[in-house]
Amino acid sequence: QVQLVESGGGLVQAGGSLRLSCAASGRTFSRAFMGWFRQDPGKEREFVATIRWSGGNTYYADSVKGRFTISRDIAKNTVYLQMNSLKPEDTAVYYCAASGNTYYSSNRYATGRYEYDYWGQGTQVTVSS
Repeated sequence: QVQLVESGGGLVQAGGSLRLSCAASGRTFSRAFMGWFRQDPGKEREFVATIRWSGGNTYYADSVKGRFTISRDIAKNTVYLQMNSLKPEDTAVYYCAASGNTYYSSNRYATGRYEYDYWGQGTQVTVSS
């Protein structure tokens, strides 16, 4: 069984920063991508960022580009999301996810939630104005 455990959420003022972590544990598994999604109550879960696990290439939603940075530590089996210049509209529950080992060409990224097989329990991020 694969487990993804997020941490690092909290309450921050607009313009502030937070760093989310997601540690994978359990059985060894191969994955093409690890990503972050977020969800507001009553809204669909939306893509935030993803990182190609083997090569480290990254891709971001337009709404967070230039403010958020996704990274990974292969040795620790952990993915991070550094969030700077936070805005009230970034308030949501943030979920970490891991895809399967499907082949993706170099110019394609897993941005759909159905492309991910494993999910964490979520961590709340609240940005006050």
